[in-house]
Amino acid sequence: MAERHSCHSMGWKVGSQPLVVDFQAGCLVEDAGLLAVRELDVSLGVLADLAGRLPDPRSPKYVEHTLESLLVQQVYQILAGYPDGNDADRCRDDALFQILQGVPPDPERPLASTSTLNRYLHGYTRRDAQLPREDRPSLLQQRRAQIRRLKAANEFLVDLFVRTRTEAPAHLVIDLDATDDPVHGRQPLSGYHGYYRQHQYLPLLVFEGNSGFPLACWLRPGTMHGACGVVDVLRQLVERLRRVWPAVEIRVRADNGLAVPAMFDYCEEANLGYALGYASNPVLARASEHWLGEVQLVHRFYGHRDPHMRRYEQVADYQAGTWPHPRRVVVKVEVTPQGSQRRYVVTNLPEPAEQLYRDFYVQRGDVPEGPIGELKNGLSADRLSSCGFCANAFKMLVAVTAYALVVLYRQACAAVGGVGDADIQTLRGRLWKVPAEVVRRSGVVRVSLPGEWEYRQLWEQSLQAVRRHAERLNQVGEPPGPAQAS
Repeated sequence: MAERHSCHSMGWKVGSQPLVVDFQAGCLVEDAGLLAVRELDVSLGVLADLAGRLPDPRSPKYVEHTLESLLVQQVYQILAGYPDGNDADRCRDDALFQILQGVPPDPERPLASTSTLNRYLHGYTRRDAQLPREDRPSLLQQRRAQIRRLKAANEFLVDLFVRTRTEAPAHLVIDLDATDDPVHGRQPLSGYHGYYRQHQYLPLLVFEGNSGFPLACWLRPGTMHGACGVVDVLRQLVERLRRVWPAVEIRVRADNGLAVPAMFDYCEEANLGYALGYASNPVLARASEHWLGEVQLVHRFYGHRDPHMRRYEQVADYQAGTWPHPRRVVVKVEVTPQGSQRRYVVTNLPEPAEQLYRDFYVQRGDVPEGPIGELKNGLSADRLSSCGFCANAFKMLVAVTAYALVVLYRQACAAVGGVGDADIQTLRGRLWKVPAEVVRRSGVVRVSLPGEWEYRQLWEQSLQAVRRHAERLNQVGEPPGPAQAS
C-alpha cells in the first residue's frame, strides 16, 4: 500500500514556484449539496413513509440493510446522477451516501451492493436463491408481492401530495400522458411500436398540473394502446382526492392518445371538467375547412406582416359514432410560412375557444411534458435494464419518487432566486455537486464545504428555506381521510 504522506515533485512549475503533489487530504466527497434535500426528506419523513408501506420478503434474521436504507441509497444515487444499478459499487463506500443514510462513515461497513439492490428490485432474496427449488417461493407469490409494492408506491405518491399542501386547493388539474421508453435489450413485455418505430415500454405518468407533482406512474407493455388502464388510474386518484377535499374542482387534461369513449364517459359521470386532444377525421376536416380557407386567404395578403396566423373556433354539435351524445370540439387553425395545420380538443369546459386552448390545454407543454423531460434527461428514469417487468416498473417508481423530492425541494425554495424554478441538471450542477471533506472527530461528523464556493450563499438560503417549509408543513399536520393500503 502506498504511503499516505508520500510526496511527488512534478516536472514543471506554476509560475516561478515548484509543483508538489501529495496524499495528505482527508476523506473527500463530491455530492455534499444533497444534504439540503435530505434535510427536507428527513423532516417530512418522505422515504421513511414509503419504506413503511412496502412489503419486505426478507427474513429479519438475515437483513443487513433495512428497506429504508435501500430506498435512500437508490433515490440519492439517482439525484446525484448515478442511476444504474452497478453505480452502487462506486457509491456504497462513499462517506456522503453513508451520512445520507444516517450511519457514521466507515469504509469497513459499506452500503448495499449492486446485487443486493437488484435482488430487492426483483422481490428476491439471497436466502431464496439458496433454498432447494421445491422450497423457493412460487412465481405467483413473488409476483403478488411485486404488484403489492407497485400499488403501495403509487398510493404513496398521491398521499404525499395531499399531506404536503399547506392549504386546501380550490381546484386541481390532473395531467395524464403516455410516453415512450425505448429499451436496448430483451426486457420482458417490451415490444416494437409502429408509431414510435422502436422497441419500447409505454409507461403512463400522471401529474398535478398546477404544481407538477407526480401522482402516479405505471409501466406498461410497449405495444399497448396509450389509453389502456387510464380510466382505472384516474378513478382511484379522483376518489382519493375527493375524500380529502370534497369541494375541490378537478379538471383533466391529456392528448389524443387518451381520448377514448371510456375516458369521456367517466369524466362526465364523475363531474370532471376535461380538455382532451382529438385526432383529425374527415367530418371535423370538412367542418373546419372554411375557417382554414379564410385564414389562408388573409395570410396570403398579410403574411409578410404577420407570418404566424391563428384562429380559434368550435364545433358545438360534433358526435362520433361511439358517443352517446354530441360534444363540443374546439378547433385551432394555424397558418405559418411552413404550412397549415388544424388541431382539435374535445371539452366540456365553458371557456371561450381561444382562452380554453391557449390558457389551459397548451399548458401541457409545462406539465406533463416538462416533468417527463426532467425524469428522462435529469434522472434517467427511462434506463430500465432489469430482466423483470415488475423490477423495471418499481425502478421507474423509485425515480419518480426522487422527482417528487425535487418538486418539494423547489416548492420549499420558491422564494430563493435561481432555485425554485431551476431544472434538475441546474440544481445538480450548482447546488448538489459540490466537493467537501468529511471529518469524524470528538463524537461529531463534520462535512466541510469550500469557504469560497460560488454558490455558498444560495445553498445556505435553500437550507433555511427547506427548514421553514418543513416546519410549516409539520404544523399543518396530516389531512383527514388517508387512503387504505390494498
